[in-house]
Amino acid sequence: MRRQRTFQEYRMIDLSIFAFMLVVCEFLAVKAADSWFPGTPYTVSVAAAITSIVYMRWGWWGCFHAFFAGTVFCASHGAALFSYFIYCFGNLFSALAVPILLKYGKEKTRTGMFGQIFPLLVLLLMQCGRAIVALITGASLASVTGFFTTDSISMLFTFVVIWVARRLDGVYEDQKHYLLRLSDKEKAEKEVHYEG
Repeated sequence: MRRQRTFQEYRMIDLSIFAFMLVVCEFLAVKAADSWFPGTPYTVSVAAAITSIVYMRWGWWGCFHAFFAGTVFCASHGAALFSYFIYCFGNLFSALAVPILLKYGKEKTRTGMFGQIFPLLVLLLMQCGRAIVALITGASLASVTGFFTTDSISMLFTFVVIWVARRLDGVYEDQKHYLLRLSDKEKAEKEVHYEG
């Protein structure tokens, strides 16, 4: 008989899958933007979209993906070590959205209007975080505005990704809630089958 996975194993596999998706999608987004629109001041990133999904699924565990997203983004651009510090630690400011998510309620967020606003909050906090870390490390006030203006396409991209994710069963949902919902559904189906 096959051993059933524990909840911790399921979580680690799920977090690893989203980390892998983050690497692939971020790398492809950066390379596609560099190839199709070289020299443009705009950037495209899936960091906020994937981090928002992980925050929804696992709460604070999404901090790893926020930090990791900065690493992947900088590596894809061939950035200097200084940029890694700004993006990795700046992205961690998105964790400030987690208490709001938990207070409002994940299920209410998933099904309500806040579900589409939450990822935009995550992106805005990432942008603010990068700007603050850059200012702390000596960047000028004029130069940090670029963290907001060059990332405007990412806002649209984040909105679309979350719009799609909300329509896929179990993707933009707390995973404990999702697994319990699946279990209840299976039990109900077994009861109906048994009665029939």
